[in-house]
Amino acid sequence: MSGGSRLIGVGVGPGDPELVTVKGVNALRAAEVVVVPVMDTGERGRAEATVLHYVDAAKVVRVVFALNERTDRLRRESAWDAAGERVAELLRAHGTVAFATIGDPNVYSTFTYLAQTVAGLVDGVSVETVPGITAMQDLAARSGSVLAEGTEPLTLVPVTAGSAVLKQALEGPGTVVAYKFGRLAEEVATALRETGRTEGAVWGSALGLPEESIRPAEELLDGPLPYLSTLIAPAARESRGGKL
Repeated sequence: MSGGSRLIGVGVGPGDPELVTVKGVNALRAAEVVVVPVMDTGERGRAEATVLHYVDAAKVVRVVFALNERTDRLRRESAWDAAGERVAELLRAHGTVAFATIGDPNVYSTFTYLAQTVAGLVDGVSVETVPGITAMQDLAARSGSVLAEGTEPLTLVPVTAGSAVLKQALEGPGTVVAYKFGRLAEEVATALRETGRTEGAVWGSALGLPEESIRPAEELLDGPLPYLSTLIAPAARESRGGKL
């Protein structure tokens, strides 16, 4: 089956099952197997919880990724190789496999690395993606924030790259969105203050879930927040249509 196999990365949004697109639901239901990533501790992840609203648990397969491994590169690479081998096995057996990823499969997603690995293991595999709603879009809607208007740029920064990268972005124009900053919440708050971007900024976590939290950036806590917290620091706008 390897010659006609298809690996489809499906973005299932930030967590609210109502934010999965119709195309995404159709792709999940059409696939013979739906792979969901889990950490090596094995608990149900956000992608799996969303997928189970639309497909039977019997066709969902958990694949372990070292999602929380940041220090032992060898262990992380070994886990990636094992995950790729497992998905390759599923493709050979079933032909069409969907990989469910939170957010969008082309925005800071585990799917990118998985697809590269699988392409080297399964001859002729077709790799496709179905876009998903991102956390910044969901947070903007829930908080009433405008991400961009007129000629404003929009900058997306993963704070795992370091708070200095975020500060550099905040010193520039337009709206800045920060991902994955939970463990560096205090440094993010400092960067906002030092660049004068605290006013109007908002952060959120667990969007669309019972434990959802959305607060003004002034209320950034000193301690760590959930890893997948999102920050929006909007551009300064003085008048309606001023950026047109």
